[in-house]
Amino acid sequence: MDAAAKPSPPTAAVVIRDTVQWLERAVIGLNLCPFAKGVHAKGLIHYAVTPADDPAGVLAALRSELAALDTLSAQQRDTTLLLLANCLQDFLDFNDFLGDAEALLEDMGLAGTLQIASFHPRYQFAGTAPDDMGNCSNRAPYPCLHLLREESLDRAVATFPEPQSIFERNIQVLEALGMPGWLALDVGPSPPGAR
Repeated sequence: MDAAAKPSPPTAAVVIRDTVQWLERAVIGLNLCPFAKGVHAKGLIHYAVTPADDPAGVLAALRSELAALDTLSAQQRDTTLLLLANCLQDFLDFNDFLGDAEALLEDMGLAGTLQIASFHPRYQFAGTAPDDMGNCSNRAPYPCLHLLREESLDRAVATFPEPQSIFERNIQVLEALGMPGWLALDVGPSPPGAR
């Protein structure tokens, strides 16, 4: 292999494995989302990896996954993680794309029924430094569009006392963990040699 050649992209199986590891170790393990454990344990999370390498392809995959989630019952599929291994690796590009994703949701008439949350390896909340630990609450191994049912979210929030406290608690947990602790969780993408 030529030394300057780009490493091959990860396979869908690797992307899903890395994402499940992140979900189990960080999201559930640190209790960053108190609602994730139940749907994960019941096998109600659908993992979709798109091979798209441009935003138009990602939008097409998003349209397909939104339609599929809307057609199925929550007992069949409660939520979907659309994983982008080959596109929108730059966080600013990804962030800009979210406007197109929301517009698609509106165009499909699904706003109010479904919503889209976002995760990215270099996620950065507005007004924070890149190394701010709070950013890790939305950091995933690959760019990810999380498709949620409004009804499921409302039901989960109704059972949780003071849901607005989740974000503050996450910041406290992540700051106490620190970057060495976050890195020790090993929740990033698999290195090219392990693919």
